[in-house]
Amino acid sequence: MSNSLFTPFDLKSLTIPNRVWMAAMCQYSAEPGGELAGVPTDWHFTHLAARAAGGTGLIITEATAVSPEGRISPYDLGIWNDEQTAAFRRITAFLKSQGSVPGIQLAHAGRKASTERTWVDRGRPITPAEPFGWTPLAPSAVPFDEKSTVPEELTAERIREIVGQFADAARRALEAGFQVAEIHGAHGYLIHQFLSPQSNRRTDEYGGSFEGRIRFALEVVDAVRAVWPEELPVFFRISATDWLSENPEDGREGWTADDTVRFAKELLAHGVDLMDVSTGGIVPDARITTGPGYQVPFAERVRSETGMPVAAVGMITDPGQAQEIVGSGTADAVLLARELLRDPYWARHAAEQLGGTVGAPVQYHRA
Repeated sequence: MSNSLFTPFDLKSLTIPNRVWMAAMCQYSAEPGGELAGVPTDWHFTHLAARAAGGTGLIITEATAVSPEGRISPYDLGIWNDEQTAAFRRITAFLKSQGSVPGIQLAHAGRKASTERTWVDRGRPITPAEPFGWTPLAPSAVPFDEKSTVPEELTAERIREIVGQFADAARRALEAGFQVAEIHGAHGYLIHQFLSPQSNRRTDEYGGSFEGRIRFALEVVDAVRAVWPEELPVFFRISATDWLSENPEDGREGWTADDTVRFAKELLAHGVDLMDVSTGGIVPDARITTGPGYQVPFAERVRSETGMPVAAVGMITDPGQAQEIVGSGTADAVLLARELLRDPYWARHAAEQLGGTVGAPVQYHRA
């Protein structure tokens, strides 16, 4: 078990140098409109490059929208045009030069779109009447909360259009130099909205039964897999539970851990190579059980019951804790988020503590 956190991980044709990975974290730092909307800036370069210099094995961009209306906020990154694609090439080239693998999270916010940056009015919804605001899209015309704009219910034709947008975004991501494509199906965003009966009230082929509610997600996976090279991996980020069924005092129906295991088997059959297991996000008032590594058991269950490789997330901060998760076979890798904001060199510091090694920039080498 010693040093397993710093052993390479082979997935398809890729060898990821270690098991310390960076989770997608929104920066809300792109221009909100005009020709530079959604285009990565010097901030995004610095933010991602610092973690590569710090020894992180796989670095996943923030939720990157497949269309303008798919952004969480007007300040999100996007990959729906050539300007965005070209700007990402500088980032992916640098990450590769440091030995890190560049990954991109392809996303559509659905009914949680058109909000302010989190540090402005606590990320309040921006109405369609305000500058840079728009009407969100969703499987059903059910708003996220009482402050949110009622979303437009998607027609079957619009659903097919969004599936195509995911495919186009994946093609552009490949052109931009990314080596991992992660489909964002978690945290209450559009794909998760289709999965959960709490947000999906449809009665057509995209709603109702488990098979109906997973249909959109599988269509997105198939569309991405069709344009993404077979030798490169596709990840899927899931919210393993809506935290509704776990609460005996909450009678609402939601997506459950049992659903996640069942769905993981479907994803395997459709060419997904790894599940990134998170939780929550479908309603604002779910009672969530927290604590160090509180989401790790969900990842462990997917891995043990399906054989699918998994990455674990959720308050993983201590090197010993991360080593135990990987070394015990609970998960194949850990995805760090806020801890990597606090310490871009977390992987290097963890290696020093545990007796492992990570690559270092040649500029830092000393005879």
